[in-house]
Amino acid sequence: MKAHSGNVGVFVRIRPTANFAQGLVECLPDGQTVNIYHRRDSKKTQDFIKGQPNSWSFRLEGVLQDVSQEEVYDRVCHPVVQGAFDGYNGTVMCFGQTGAGKTYTMTGSTKSYKQRGFIPRALQQVFQEIEKRTDFSFSVQLSFMEIYNETLLDLLSPVQDSSPPSARGMVVMEEPGRGVVIKGLSLHPVFSEEDALDLMFEADMNRITGSHALNRNSSRSHCIFTLHIESRSRTLSEAKYITSKLSLVDLAGSERLGKTGSEGQTLKESTYINKSLSFLEQTILALADRRRDHVPFRQTKLTHALKNSLGGNCNTVLVANVYGEAEHLDETLCTMHFARRMKNVQIQPAINEHMDPALQVKKLQKELLMLKEELSIHNTLLNIQSIEHEPLSEAQLAEISIQVQSYLDGSLMEISVMSIRQVEAVFAQFKLAVQKQEQKVVICNTCSSMKKDQGPLTSDMKESDGRSVTEDAEATQSHKHTRRANTATTKTKKSRDKHSTTQGEGSPSSRKRCESSSRKQSSVQTSENSQEPDAQNQEAQPPEPVQPESPPTKSESFEDFKVGPGSKINSILKENKAVLLERQSLLRQLTEEINAVKGEIDAVMSTLLQHKQMRAAQDKYPVLDEEPDAASLLQLRELKTLYRLRHVALHDIKAEVNYCEHLVHQCRVRLVSEFETWYKTASLLPAEKTLALIQSDDTEQQQQDELPPDASSAQFFHNARCRTQKRRDVRAHSGYRRLLPTLPAT
Repeated sequence: MKAHSGNVGVFVRIRPTANFAQGLVECLPDGQTVNIYHRRDSKKTQDFIKGQPNSWSFRLEGVLQDVSQEEVYDRVCHPVVQGAFDGYNGTVMCFGQTGAGKTYTMTGSTKSYKQRGFIPRALQQVFQEIEKRTDFSFSVQLSFMEIYNETLLDLLSPVQDSSPPSARGMVVMEEPGRGVVIKGLSLHPVFSEEDALDLMFEADMNRITGSHALNRNSSRSHCIFTLHIESRSRTLSEAKYITSKLSLVDLAGSERLGKTGSEGQTLKESTYINKSLSFLEQTILALADRRRDHVPFRQTKLTHALKNSLGGNCNTVLVANVYGEAEHLDETLCTMHFARRMKNVQIQPAINEHMDPALQVKKLQKELLMLKEELSIHNTLLNIQSIEHEPLSEAQLAEISIQVQSYLDGSLMEISVMSIRQVEAVFAQFKLAVQKQEQKVVICNTCSSMKKDQGPLTSDMKESDGRSVTEDAEATQSHKHTRRANTATTKTKKSRDKHSTTQGEGSPSSRKRCESSSRKQSSVQTSENSQEPDAQNQEAQPPEPVQPESPPTKSESFEDFKVGPGSKINSILKENKAVLLERQSLLRQLTEEINAVKGEIDAVMSTLLQHKQMRAAQDKYPVLDEEPDAASLLQLRELKTLYRLRHVALHDIKAEVNYCEHLVHQCRVRLVSEFETWYKTASLLPAEKTLALIQSDDTEQQQQDELPPDASSAQFFHNARCRTQKRRDVRAHSGYRRLLPTLPAT
């Protein structure tokens, strides 16, 4: 079969009949041309007036009239099957009106061997060719499905009680590298022609057929028989193999309802058949038109399933089955027009070669060994020192590291390399040196920024300490004045002051809760029991110097500070801690490695000392001891080189650990000092808020006509918003809001 680009091959087969229209259908002697003339007594005489032609000429690859099944197969299907063994996909389709002989051409008669069609003859050719090609191993799989009323059915699915096959959820899908596949369609491996024919007959029994005026056994569905062939060479140990896909398609016949007289279920089937064939023709028109970019393959299940067969990478052949009688001239003309359009579709068949991954790996490994041997021979002939292509040992890596360090220090002018692996190791050492330098630069920048901030931090701490001492003195004096002013109040007032003083000696959080509850009780009792004007005046004046509230516990405030204002320095501290832990881990690892190398050096030294003592006790030195001593000396030299390398690395790591510890200490000191400054400044803010709130609340209880009911609340939110923006402390803001429910209702 042709392997170059071309067009779809088209043949026309005329059904034998005793009433052949001699004057209307003419087959020329060249065997490739068919002329069709319109009947003169046609009722559509107005078409001639409009310029419609009254004759058509169709030139195809072959006209098959009054020929046997064998001749039809040899001319149409044999080259396609033969090409499948060379790795080309192939498709043979039969198209035409109902009763024109499509199923007879494709399947043939099951009762006569000579009258068998394309499918059984193709199976015979496949297995005969397999027997001839003894140098190849083949695997053959087949499938048989039909498309009935836009439903995919597997004709070879397991059935019971002779029930019709089910759809089994079959779906047309597209996969990368495989094209269109039918998910859910069963594939059956076959090893002989007999097995394949058994499956073909079983599927033929499952096909859906019907009867109408033009055909007693009309196919009511489109059937697609597919063979999957895979071949591998037995003699050549190559990783590549070829595959091919051979599809034999029996399309349902187009029907004119006026001629078939279809009703009920047959009418429904005819509607689906004509619809799918109409979309098939639209797809062929799109494929034949080179200016069109989109081809509507997904309009029907038929066109989607035949996407790989309608042109492209496939040897496609169409057999147009027609009637030669005058009464079917219109259907014959439509079939010939479809065949002409199909002939314009281009195909580009290509061999489907694949590579076996497992065999490819083995082949590459064998080739690698051969190249190594060839390179070794080449070095021997040129007296070149043998180059090792295996991974470098630790001693070799240590030597390269020393050379790179010497090169960077300027004590070594060039680095000697003898293989690609050494070049890679040298570049790896350069990369490691650059990374270490970058880390040192980052650490130095962090340290310098911390030193710049250390000066302002000290002055701020001194100012905050002086301010806190002054404020504490003022708070103490105001507290004493408050206690003297409240000695003339009621017993309830005295008990409240006593309770507040006692709780003040506890923790800051407990003092705050007790003072809040005492203020609630005093305000309620004052509003109920005070009736004299002097008592009212005393209660109306809010106690200006109330004992200030203490902030939450210092540990809780420290956690808030690390999340809020001190988040930056806290993150730097965490990063430095992580670097310190990493360096400490590396230091421990290097220490263990140095101890291990030192132990090996001691063992080798002990062995050499024993050999020396044994040789000293003998007059003659045995020759057999020279090789072990030489190996031990070489091993001792490598171990000492490795020890020196590890010792240099240990010295560098120790310096980095000390520097990281210094940075961590500085960050920790700065974090604590900034927290102390922040804590002394921020601890007064909640007290001011509480005092302002209580003052406004006490005034609101006794002077409701002077302030609006929501004045204190508005002031509270305003203060909270401003101070939150300054301190950026969400938790202090929420703690202030929790004071609102504890206030007495107005």
